[in-house]
Amino acid sequence: MTERYDCHYCKESLFGKKYVLREENPYCVKCYESLYSNTCEECKKPIGCNTRDLSYKDRHWHEDCFKCFQCKRPLVDKPFSTKDEQLLCTECYSNEYSSKCHDCKKTIMPGSRKMEHKGNSWHETCFTCKRCQQPIGTKSFIPKDNQNFCVPCYEKQFAMQCVLCKKPITTGGVTYRDQPWHKDCFLCTSCKQQLSGQRFTSRDDFAYCLNCFCNLYAKKCASCTTPISGLGGSKYISFEERQWHNDCFNCKKCSVSLVGRGFLTERDDILCPECGKDI
Repeated sequence: MTERYDCHYCKESLFGKKYVLREENPYCVKCYESLYSNTCEECKKPIGCNTRDLSYKDRHWHEDCFKCFQCKRPLVDKPFSTKDEQLLCTECYSNEYSSKCHDCKKTIMPGSRKMEHKGNSWHETCFTCKRCQQPIGTKSFIPKDNQNFCVPCYEKQFAMQCVLCKKPITTGGVTYRDQPWHKDCFLCTSCKQQLSGQRFTSRDDFAYCLNCFCNLYAKKCASCTTPISGLGGSKYISFEERQWHNDCFNCKKCSVSLVGRGFLTERDDILCPECGKDI
């Protein structure tokens, strides 16, 4: 007696018929397609056993339904992209969604190298210096008036030259007496300390840090002998070609401040009226 070989689901005999094995159980084609076939995303019909099932991210298509949403060209074995769950060929995706070159206005195709700056994009061959027309690539550049310049061309055409070293100033310059300087070139005439970012003064058109200016040119206090800068609104007392810091203008004997008060002198000393009574 011959052993039966039936469909696991409908129990009909499979002798002489096509069938499909699933988990070692045989199914007739009709039952298998009804139970397990995927539904095509495009036509919504089952994808039968005799048809190629194309899948992408858990979605399935008949081979004939796997087409570009825009131009309807077949995408089988071709590169494609998706947008809002729609399949698009590379050309349609580029025309619709890819960046446009800021220079030539043409599409920058996916996979091609592009240059970006402040929200704009360029083909690598279109991203060139406005002056010399050479590609900038990954080199440093300086934008000006919506145009891009390589650093050497920008310096030749626009950059100011430092009064001291005569080289172009591209960043971080200092203006003194309407003349441009590099920060590293703007130094104290005496000690050569950098003056950018700190208080300084000048004499005969030469710049000095406060320490050097005071040591070289400021009057000395008759009491403490340190320089009186007189800068920044600091006050001092002057009497008979002698000067004092406000804080140093005190009675020699009792040390009371004489600022704004009467005083007496005894040789090089200054005295309050009380201490000077016995002179």
